[in-house]
Amino acid sequence: MDQRQHEEEVQVDEAAAAAATTGQRRYSKLEEALEIKSLRRIISAYLNYPDAAEEDIVRNERSFRKLPPSHKALLSHLPLKYKRLRRCVSVNTYFIMSMLQAFDPPLDMSQDIDINDHEDLQNVSESHQAEGSKCSVEKNVLSEQPLPIGGSESYVSEPINSREENNLTGKSLEATTKEEEMHMEVSHWSHVENFVNSEKQKGSCNGNINDVKLVTDPAACCSNPDASIRATHLAHTWMDPSVQLNVPLVDVDKVRCIIRNIVRDWAAEGQKERDQCYKPILEELNRLFPHRSKKRPPYCLVPGAGLGRLALEISCLGFVSQGNEFSYYMMICSSFILNYTQAAGEWTIYPWIHSNCNSLSDSDQLRSVSFPDIHPSSAGITEGFSMCAGDFVEVYNDQNQEAYWDAVVTCFFLDTAHNIVEYIETISKLLKAGGVWINLGPLLYHFADSYGPEDEMSIELSLEDVKKIAFHYGFVMEKERVIETTYTANPRSMMQNQYYAAFWTMRKSQ
Repeated sequence: MDQRQHEEEVQVDEAAAAAATTGQRRYSKLEEALEIKSLRRIISAYLNYPDAAEEDIVRNERSFRKLPPSHKALLSHLPLKYKRLRRCVSVNTYFIMSMLQAFDPPLDMSQDIDINDHEDLQNVSESHQAEGSKCSVEKNVLSEQPLPIGGSESYVSEPINSREENNLTGKSLEATTKEEEMHMEVSHWSHVENFVNSEKQKGSCNGNINDVKLVTDPAACCSNPDASIRATHLAHTWMDPSVQLNVPLVDVDKVRCIIRNIVRDWAAEGQKERDQCYKPILEELNRLFPHRSKKRPPYCLVPGAGLGRLALEISCLGFVSQGNEFSYYMMICSSFILNYTQAAGEWTIYPWIHSNCNSLSDSDQLRSVSFPDIHPSSAGITEGFSMCAGDFVEVYNDQNQEAYWDAVVTCFFLDTAHNIVEYIETISKLLKAGGVWINLGPLLYHFADSYGPEDEMSIELSLEDVKKIAFHYGFVMEKERVIETTYTANPRSMMQNQYYAAFWTMRKSQ
């Protein structure tokens, strides 16, 4: 499987939004139960990360033990490497658990949902699970309602303060003592359980959490939502290992993809990719909107915003910028980075430890990455910055959204569609007359090789056909070229997937 297709499974998975409120469509128990089950599965994938990583290390150790003595002598450094890998996994796990602790689900996760009791729900559930196990977009039954996870007031003054506990990540692996190496053999499942228990004993999430309020009206996604401030007094019961689900390894692999996406969007090591992909877009926006006013800033929408860096950078240019994302894997992580990392300073992760193949050296595989390279709260964003959750077409298929946006930016997004024609039609509706559409990315259609239901839609057009469809919906090509880039690539890997991405600026005719 192509690396980017594998990475962007994350981009096209389950996403959800808030339950209906007064005056809006009331969702059935069936829909809500399905949504809770889907979210529990995603959270369980995060919780399963340390166990899955431990299984990989144990498998390597088992293979090492099978070597003849003469070969073991040649590879005598490997046992120490496996111990260091366990330490790296512990550091990654600490970040994941801190991230989950800050997450406030839009649904009541404490509900006792027995899906087997409802025949219709069981049928839908099986379909839902099948979608989640392959490279496909999983349609969300609640995705008509957007869930912002950022906004003008989303950058908190008193976020989770984990500076003290995060000191573990600041230690160099090279400085690891033999005594510390012995501690690394502790079960990673105990690591998760101890974290949950310690948070229960504290009775809080290390301070007050400014949590962005839910917006259940698509038109309100474009407004400037205020943040509601409240303290979380108990650790989330859904983080308890006793309620963890067994999930397929492909789900855990999406967690590893998220860790690599952190590098792409928020670490200094991802600057090369950001320069290749984001910089041309930012320069084009700067050229097209030279006279930006603080009183009446231009509005820019970024579908498929991932972990939010591009949307934030656009906001820093003086735009009212909104990112739209469909994946809960992405949203849980981006919410934490955008809202809660300020007080904790830099975090450390080990993104390449699961790439045993094609590593130039052990030190390359075990190298750490610190993030964020900039703190969102001090990045100079406009007050209109926000992140809005839900399926792109469903969330923005609203009369209030028509002719609302001055610009739409799509980066590695178009080929996530079941029906790319619908994406282009929606973009055309959203833009004002004379508005611009800036696109960068390949056409690696995510459903081209899916093995799902026979009626799974996948409209796979050539670049020429894509442009013809755009012209049909009133777009005029202004600028076009090809950009060579990578996607969440390990710069020190022996394998590099290169993309010749289509980059264009189209303007909607007057």
